[in-house]
Amino acid sequence: MCGIVAYIGQRNAYPVVLKGLKRLEYRGYDSAGIAIINHGLHVYKKKGKVAGLEDYLTGRNMESHIAIGHTRWATHGEPCDRNSHPHTSGDGKLAMIHNGIIENYAQLKQELLNKGHVFSSDTDTEVLIHFIEEIRNSNQCSVEEAVRIALKRVVGAYVIVIVDEDNPDTLIAARKGSPLVIGVGKGEHFLASDASPIVEYTKEVVYVNDYEIAIVKADELILKNITNERQTPYIQKLDIELTAIEKGGYDHFMLKEIFEQPQTIFDSLRGRLDAKNGQLTLGGIREYADVLKNANRIIIVACGTSWHAGLVAEYMIEELCRIPVEVEYASEFRYRNPVVGPGDVIIAVSQSGETADTLVAMESAKQKGAIILGVCNVVGSSIARLSHAGAYTHAGPEIGVASTKAFTAQLVVLCLIGLKVASEKGTITQQRFQHLLDELQDIPEKVAATLQLNDAVKQVADKYKDARDFLYLGRGYNFPVALEGALKLKEISYIHAEGYPAAEMKHGPIALVDEQLPVVFVATRDSFYEKIVSNIQEIKARKGKVIAIVTEGDQIIPGMADDVIEVPEADELVAPVISVIPLQLLAYHIGVLKGYDVDKPRNLAKSVTVE
Repeated sequence: MCGIVAYIGQRNAYPVVLKGLKRLEYRGYDSAGIAIINHGLHVYKKKGKVAGLEDYLTGRNMESHIAIGHTRWATHGEPCDRNSHPHTSGDGKLAMIHNGIIENYAQLKQELLNKGHVFSSDTDTEVLIHFIEEIRNSNQCSVEEAVRIALKRVVGAYVIVIVDEDNPDTLIAARKGSPLVIGVGKGEHFLASDASPIVEYTKEVVYVNDYEIAIVKADELILKNITNERQTPYIQKLDIELTAIEKGGYDHFMLKEIFEQPQTIFDSLRGRLDAKNGQLTLGGIREYADVLKNANRIIIVACGTSWHAGLVAEYMIEELCRIPVEVEYASEFRYRNPVVGPGDVIIAVSQSGETADTLVAMESAKQKGAIILGVCNVVGSSIARLSHAGAYTHAGPEIGVASTKAFTAQLVVLCLIGLKVASEKGTITQQRFQHLLDELQDIPEKVAATLQLNDAVKQVADKYKDARDFLYLGRGYNFPVALEGALKLKEISYIHAEGYPAAEMKHGPIALVDEQLPVVFVATRDSFYEKIVSNIQEIKARKGKVIAIVTEGDQIIPGMADDVIEVPEADELVAPVISVIPLQLLAYHIGVLKGYDVDKPRNLAKSVTVE
């Protein structure tokens, strides 16, 4: 949450930072601001999206070789100009941008108020920059040293970047629990929450670790830990292209990313699946294959869409591997006192690899002796570094706030893990193993065929766009798909939607059914087909409107449903990767037809790096 970007070097910093803010706007978009040094420190900030800030700055002299910028997802204080970042010290010499939450800000603020500090915002960020200022003045020390002392008192998560009017050739940055990447150019450096603002300028980056402080000049990068010991920056190569973070002719990033799924699924399988020769290779978990095979149980921790992927994986792994699996909301797991220890395997699933609740859950389980596997999309992310082993999903940058291609890539990778463990453990026949490899190999082509239904789904969306509520139902592997479909609709169209196991309908939700309620059934042909046909009849008996996702050639449900979307046939274990596609398109088209910004839905941010 929140996007930060900064630049120091020979270029004019403002265009670099402004473009970077636009690329990071998916992380938060209720206000934006920039600070530059040009004959003094100048701070400009506005409520609303980055485009509003750009309009506000039109015609101003923004020449500077150093700048920091921020696009906000509000935590402390409502979105407004005065709560926007950057925030300044009391003397106006320092400006700071911040991603995260300072949990003990109220205590620090009271101490500062007692010393005469005056605050102009409701934010924890302004408290922190005043606290750094107070330490600098009291100890007559440098800003770098003041940051180091201050962060020893701070409780919470943060990435901060500070610009100092008296030292216009230096940026000071620090991180704990929120992401920070530094791009290394020739005589210039770029700082950002992720690599998207950096990729067009350099492919060489340094991922800053927790409790590290970066002192950044145009031609020098110094990393130190919080005890002032110098660290050696580890430079990595970015593996993304500029085209991956641009719309490429699509109206929205969300639609582009939905249509990228045949390729992203192929990329998730590439180098891992050789169906022709019956081979499955997962180098990222090779060293821990025996641990997985002999695990007492597997606990999947995740949030949101990743939690739904985990639910599908629970069904997969228990069926294939005969290992007990639990799926936990990371936000709840971290606050319980769960029984976890040696012999348990934690699989942490996250698109960004920076999800705060998931990271804390991982740390807690790791301390108790569990083995941690990470499944995430972003190379070099915190989850990837904290895990003992794991697998990247290789979905590429996902800019749309509502996750689409990351979800299907997670399903594929989790399926590969389940198949690999089952093969090692001997809980799957060779015939079944080969069949599922063949099924996975065919998935990209079947997803491409499903995307040809886009116009048909748009017609269904137009028919139901004015509904106030939706119910999504599925059984077995398709139950988590129903949950995901409901979540997508809520996120994008702001229509109330709920997902349930179809059998649970009679235990409460059926009371909602009338002639106004659209009910979406994920009803592909599987082990539960006859049961879900009965559930559809129960809805129709109460005059509900039925939208059914069915397998091509279905002869029964089309005669019962009001609207039918046919998808290619697939084994029920991999069918969720296909059956979710029409639900993604349905949410997208309803949101667009209602006139909403589907890439930036209200109140949401892409990477949830605060609790």
